[in-house]
Amino acid sequence: MKTLFNSVRCLVCGYEMIADLYAARCERCGNPWLDARYDLAALPADWPGIVARRPLNLWRYAELLPFPEGFTFVSMGEGWTPLTRAAGLERETGYGKQGGEIWIKDERQNPTGSLKDRQAAFTISALKARGITEMVLASTGNAAAGYAAYCARAGIKLWVFLPSSVPAEKMRELALYGAEVIKVTGTYDQAKEIAAEFAARRGIYLDGGAKAIPGKESMKTIAFEIAEQFGWQAPDWYIQAVSGGIGPLGVMKGFIELHEAGLIERVPKLGIVQVTGCAPMVRAWERGLAQAEPVQPDTLVTVLATGKPGLAYDILKQMTDQYGGAMIAVSDGEAFRAMRRMARTEGFSMEPAASVAFAGLEKLLVAGHILPGERVLVNCSGHTFSAEKHALEDRYVFQLQIEAPFQAQRTPEGLAVTLEQLDEQITTIVIIDDNPNDSRLLRRLLQTYKQYRIFEAHNAADGLDLVRQRRPDLIMLDLSMPETDGFAVLEALKADERTREIPVVIVSAKTLTPDEWTYLRHYANSIWQKGNFSARELVNHVAEMLGDRVVQPRKHSMISRPVSDRLLKTFGQGRRPRILVIDDYVADARLLRRLFEINHRFEVVEAHSGAEALEAIEESIPDLIILDLILPDISGEQLLEMLRQRAPTRDVPVVIVSAKEIDPGLRARLAVHANSVWSKATLDRSSLLAHVETILPE
Repeated sequence: MKTLFNSVRCLVCGYEMIADLYAARCERCGNPWLDARYDLAALPADWPGIVARRPLNLWRYAELLPFPEGFTFVSMGEGWTPLTRAAGLERETGYGKQGGEIWIKDERQNPTGSLKDRQAAFTISALKARGITEMVLASTGNAAAGYAAYCARAGIKLWVFLPSSVPAEKMRELALYGAEVIKVTGTYDQAKEIAAEFAARRGIYLDGGAKAIPGKESMKTIAFEIAEQFGWQAPDWYIQAVSGGIGPLGVMKGFIELHEAGLIERVPKLGIVQVTGCAPMVRAWERGLAQAEPVQPDTLVTVLATGKPGLAYDILKQMTDQYGGAMIAVSDGEAFRAMRRMARTEGFSMEPAASVAFAGLEKLLVAGHILPGERVLVNCSGHTFSAEKHALEDRYVFQLQIEAPFQAQRTPEGLAVTLEQLDEQITTIVIIDDNPNDSRLLRRLLQTYKQYRIFEAHNAADGLDLVRQRRPDLIMLDLSMPETDGFAVLEALKADERTREIPVVIVSAKTLTPDEWTYLRHYANSIWQKGNFSARELVNHVAEMLGDRVVQPRKHSMISRPVSDRLLKTFGQGRRPRILVIDDYVADARLLRRLFEINHRFEVVEAHSGAEALEAIEESIPDLIILDLILPDISGEQLLEMLRQRAPTRDVPVVIVSAKEIDPGLRARLAVHANSVWSKATLDRSSLLAHVETILPE
């Protein structure tokens, strides 16, 4: 049977519009809070019997969903999650002895482990049908996981803005699906505002969340399933932990529609549970307010850290006023205790956001809101997530620092600066070069000046796969590679409609024939001969191609000095970077030598005095100098100044490693010419090695 979706109603002014799945704003008042309406009177009397003969998925309730007949869905087997009686919890709380029942709707069983997969399935299906290929989402975690998975399945590029409180494992999980992850060092509400500005700036679709039709309608399916699983009866209570409120908004809408259609005898009372550190709805409800005031989140349960509920609270309060219910807050500690109790008594492993609902259940029982003999349904909204910590590196996550307070960021100027910073960070470059030393040197060279995100591939197959996956803004390509050379890679890139428009810069040591020059000039944007250009020339060229202005080296870069042009001369030679260790104490010099020569990464030369150091430099200019400040013939500070005055060593990185006590004045003088200063007394050799590897390619 076709959908009974027959109109869209504005939840602010009440204006009715034609039925449109993609309606974005009220035609009268411009508000984005919209609601799908159905011709419930036309629902067949035997609808439960009709539904029972359909597959066990979300789409079995087609008449009360907003999708036209023949609609193609993006599905991963979501929905029809189990309904389990919590006999252990009934015993623990004593509610079973009062004749009451506690049931769990186990939303952990959805594809990515939370109820948000329903929202993702509906929303992404609608966007794919509409031809949208890119979208922006702000999230506290669970919605992001669902959207990332469904976007990957639908071929839609997803930009996810997350507050910095979201665990790194969750961010890596999103990146594993191919989402572009932006971590905002602020609250969820800040991330949401920046996401909206980013979407508007780039003309990308922004997820409407609870305001849009697909999101709310997806959550109705929870109510439909519960009613059907109870034999077309509703529980006395529906309880859920709440952040923005889309879950109970949709679930209660579903129960209300079933009740108005005469399929269930009552609408359940609504239990809204929030964490004490972020409970704007509870605070407002306890004071009898019609609207909730925003709060600054202060909770470890990051998934529920939404400080601005907006119109969601107004609607949910109206529902509790009409059908009964309560709003209650629980502490982080109470939530974590409930999480452990549910694992121990019911065998349910759940995330803290889900355990908040069960902690709230206990408080509702103690407070007497839930009466003896009632049937209570609690939504177990999500599983404890798992993500391989080492599957992805942090380069898949953008760090967006908000330096000013949130109120200041609301100015157009402050927000523009933040978005300009993000524009640079999301500019992506793929380097394809079989020589890791060369590719890492290129990466370091570019990132000394710009916050570009750079990926490396060391063979043609990985390079092509990386380009097709990341769709970079620029490709830097070597020509001499084993098995498949750069010419074949270039040909494959230009033959693929997904990659043919991406600019390609050739950086190679290969001697080109006239025919090869002609070919490359036709297909590549520019050609650079390894060892035959300066650092600034290449950086300027890349920045101009990407539409950026060229700047001085970044002040807060881990590399405080530009890459030496002399290092670029070694491109394509397979030469190991050379380190000169200058230390009068032979045992310390040998120790550092062994540290840097491990795995044959670097070539190391020792000098035990200033004179020996200058002699070694005359013989061969090093790529990096490790310098002690205490030398027998000259102070390390004097030697450092001499090195900076000489053209061959002016830009050679210098790392100070010394037992000398360094006061603030000396440290400030050293900082002018040295890359970093390390004390022998507290030296962590692995940290020093890691630091050197950020300065020199491995």
